[in-house]
Amino acid sequence: MEAAALSRIGLAGLAVMGQNLALNIAEKGFPISVYNRTASKVDETVGRAASEGGLPISGHHSPADFVLSIQRPRSIIILVKAGAPVDQTINTLSQFMEPGDAIIDGGNEWYENTERRIRDAAACGLLYLGMGVSGGEDGARHGPSLMPGGSFQAYENIEKIVTRVAAQVDDGPCVTYVGEGGSGNFVKMVHNGIEYGDMQLISEAYDVLKNIGGLSNSELAEIFADWNLGELESFLIEITADIFKVKDEHCEGDLVDKILDKTGMKGTGKWTVQQAAELSIAAPTIAASLDCRYLSGLKEERVFAARILEEAGIKGDVNVITSRSIDKKRLIDDVRQALYASKICSYAQGMNLLRTKSEEKAWNLNLGELARIWKGGCIIRARFLDRIKKAYERNRVLANLIVDPEFAREMVQRQAAWRRVVGLAIEAGISTPGMCASLAYFDTYRRARLPANLVQAQRDLFGAHTYERIDLPGSFHTEWKKLAWQNKPGSR
Repeated sequence: MEAAALSRIGLAGLAVMGQNLALNIAEKGFPISVYNRTASKVDETVGRAASEGGLPISGHHSPADFVLSIQRPRSIIILVKAGAPVDQTINTLSQFMEPGDAIIDGGNEWYENTERRIRDAAACGLLYLGMGVSGGEDGARHGPSLMPGGSFQAYENIEKIVTRVAAQVDDGPCVTYVGEGGSGNFVKMVHNGIEYGDMQLISEAYDVLKNIGGLSNSELAEIFADWNLGELESFLIEITADIFKVKDEHCEGDLVDKILDKTGMKGTGKWTVQQAAELSIAAPTIAASLDCRYLSGLKEERVFAARILEEAGIKGDVNVITSRSIDKKRLIDDVRQALYASKICSYAQGMNLLRTKSEEKAWNLNLGELARIWKGGCIIRARFLDRIKKAYERNRVLANLIVDPEFAREMVQRQAAWRRVVGLAIEAGISTPGMCASLAYFDTYRRARLPANLVQAQRDLFGAHTYERIDLPGSFHTEWKKLAWQNKPGSR
């Protein structure tokens, strides 16, 4: 009877995500204990549980009572700020835990911190999971995408819970055991990097349609809603259409036009770009999105630069273009195609980063399965993720999404529109760094020969770095200056 009264699982950390995930777990029929260092958050969560149908949530104000209220082997989810707060929470709770119990960190943690904690937990006989959670407040409450990695035993202990709590799509729940070590956190990090790229590309589509096409917010709402019925169907396209419909509550006009053009960030995009650089993986679309967030933060400098360059004589090229006859229908369709092709490149870069890291760490990541669990619940959920899943099912060692036969055909079909959009934006002086980076990535990857031969010759000239030849095996070094001098007219 005492065991029957214990909770099935525990959750510590009752900010927005923690509260909503706890309510989700309870709503699925799993009694859950909750704890927060600030007691009012515990009371607030218990109050919500009562008001939302008498959900089985028990609140605890002391860490000892919290831990001891959970069935053994205990499973405790931690949802606190990444870094030191996670270590502090682990230290607080682990002194009451017993061998075989498990800690599940659901925050956006750096994967190496998770691997350190796995080792530390193992030394105490505890199990550890680093579990990426995507979907924001609504996803946590009604069904997120979950990416757990670490102890397989710890995953098995909560499998029945997470498969019920996760978002549900046509081919199963949006959760899978990702792999060992910090793989779950790494996968969530790359997911967020792809999200950065997605959001940047959508903002560029908006910029082109608004400032070259002259489209109003109401027209943009209709366009994005229409796009959401086709190949671009996704959570981010859906919410973009909604954003354009919202009026300002404080004054006339649309709210989106009153928002300061400075984009915030929490670090996962930066980590993604750093990892891509360390692993020598080209991720220019994701990197461009990060650079744009940095530049957006320079609001005062940009305002100053706009005035100085206007005084220096820069023309209003956007107005020059929009004064011409613009075929709006064609522009809208071209932007749709450019956005789709650019998104494929962004996802390809993210998937290549995952594959390379998996090989380095022997995680054996299943890229098709990762695409599947991103189909629902998460921020980057999109229709074409099902096609990405199928691409990796056809070929588990696919080098790049661009060379999957189906995606290759689509890229070729859309490249003319893609180039028109990028060219028009460049002529207008509208920056489209994500689309430009994606197109450059596509054009570079598809070329059998690049001008890298000249770069390697330069490296050999000034640094004796040697080079390889296309017609002979081995490494070579040339005395370039000496030979160049000998070949000068009149040098003999």
